[in-house]
Amino acid sequence: MDVSRREFVTFCAAVGAALALPARVVAEALASPDKPAIIPLSFQACGGNSPSFKSALDLFAQAKGPTIALVEGSIPTKPSYCLVDGRPALDVAREVCGSAVATIALGNCASFGGLAAAHPNPTGAVGVAEAVPHAQNVINLPGCPANPENVTAVIVHYLTFGRWPDLDAQRRPLFAYGKLIHDACDRRAHYDAGQYVEQWGDDGHRAGYCLYKLGCKGPVTSHNCPNVRWNGGTSWTVAAGHPCLGCAEAKFWDAHSPFYEHLPGGVHASVDTIGAGAAGLVAAGVAVRGVVNAVRRMKAKDDADRD
Repeated sequence: MDVSRREFVTFCAAVGAALALPARVVAEALASPDKPAIIPLSFQACGGNSPSFKSALDLFAQAKGPTIALVEGSIPTKPSYCLVDGRPALDVAREVCGSAVATIALGNCASFGGLAAAHPNPTGAVGVAEAVPHAQNVINLPGCPANPENVTAVIVHYLTFGRWPDLDAQRRPLFAYGKLIHDACDRRAHYDAGQYVEQWGDDGHRAGYCLYKLGCKGPVTSHNCPNVRWNGGTSWTVAAGHPCLGCAEAKFWDAHSPFYEHLPGGVHASVDTIGAGAAGLVAAGVAVRGVVNAVRRMKAKDDADRD
């Protein structure tokens, strides 16, 4: 792998940020002679996870440890779809994932079926855990695509602590999916203040206001996008001015449509209530401050009269 020392250190720092580990610990884990060997599998997919694949594969190309299956794409359960060397994808997945020490499902398709599993799901597409129920240690990294830092972080966690990371109810590692995007969003302060983008390109959009009214699903989506970001930590969807579509959640193609309309009620209340509440709090704060200042002036006058 042709990677400079600077690039390697930067990558280790990004992975370490995801796991709250020093970059040095990550580098030592990646240099371990006991790194697992990775078998990549690609099924019904758009190919968007290939960069994440490559980042992990390059770092584990010469590994000779236990076998990990790295899966991209949904797995069809109906016959005659997605043949691999003439064999049904389902058979291949069951053979490889069934014998691996762990299976990492890259992206929403491999995790939950993704776009192929959206209604009416003509191929009977499912994620790895459903297709291969006997597979051990299935870890879902949903997103479109999966974040390469999170992919490597899962394996680094195993090499560092001797166990796979703790998972949520959807088999997603808590270090990457344990908090709502909404809670760490760059635009959260605008949400709390009731400042929303009303339409594409308006003054609020240019000023970085909250994208909730344009359909942002950050309040109902768990992922570390705001912290790890993309392209070496350069940016992420919401920072670039586009609402989150919730691609880290199961069945988001159906559950989050239409994509550019906000969900009723949001995470706490309707946007109108939030805006009104924020304005009310500001007004209340101004009123309280005025009363406090008035009391202080009266006390100062009384003290002056006594003197």
